[in-house]
Amino acid sequence: MAQAIPAGQKWWSGGKSPFNVEYGKLMMWYFLMSDAFTFGAFLISYGTIRFSSNSWPDPNEVFRAFPGMGGMHLPLVFVSLMTFILIMSSVTMVLAVAAGHEGNRKKVAFYMVLTIIGGLMFLGCQAWEWTHLHGEGAWWGRNPFLNVNGSRASTNFTNFFFTITGFHGFHVFSGVCINVIMLIKTLRGDFDRRGHYLMIEKAGLYWHFVDLVWVFVFTCFYLL
Repeated sequence: MAQAIPAGQKWWSGGKSPFNVEYGKLMMWYFLMSDAFTFGAFLISYGTIRFSSNSWPDPNEVFRAFPGMGGMHLPLVFVSLMTFILIMSSVTMVLAVAAGHEGNRKKVAFYMVLTIIGGLMFLGCQAWEWTHLHGEGAWWGRNPFLNVNGSRASTNFTNFFFTITGFHGFHVFSGVCINVIMLIKTLRGDFDRRGHYLMIEKAGLYWHFVDLVWVFVFTCFYLL
């Protein structure tokens, strides 16, 4: 039988939601759900235009470059490296959360540093990719790439690509900023004084969400 709430006491006063989940974590889940709807709307719109078109640029031709490799044809190798980096940063975030459960401040800080480095490396890779594509004449409203059938492509491809990957990149940048703040608070001992590392877990939820969304972006733009 559920325990009655004493008169005058609110259900949120103990920091717990009615679902027996810490209130801040529940709010993070609500935010991630709403953000998932936004990404879903973008990707559904892209898919609708993509599969209603007679032809579309070949990703193996568009994303064939690799830094320092000159004119070598290396389709999807660079974006595969980007994906690997982001996935590994998710692994280090899991280790940071686990260290937080153990109350090990040094391990939390160590794995948070690795996670931040991974996020910065991903952003650096994305900046290089955007710069390279811009150098080839691609941008919002400009699409230099031909369709698979050799016909002239519309700007739908580049408009969607820069909008969706840019929106995701903004999320990665926000996640890096959040993780830097969490690292600073860890080094200052703020979480030790609180007696828990729950904020690291909340930051981890956001970071894993960003990684998961990239899997869908990667599939839609680089594989289909």
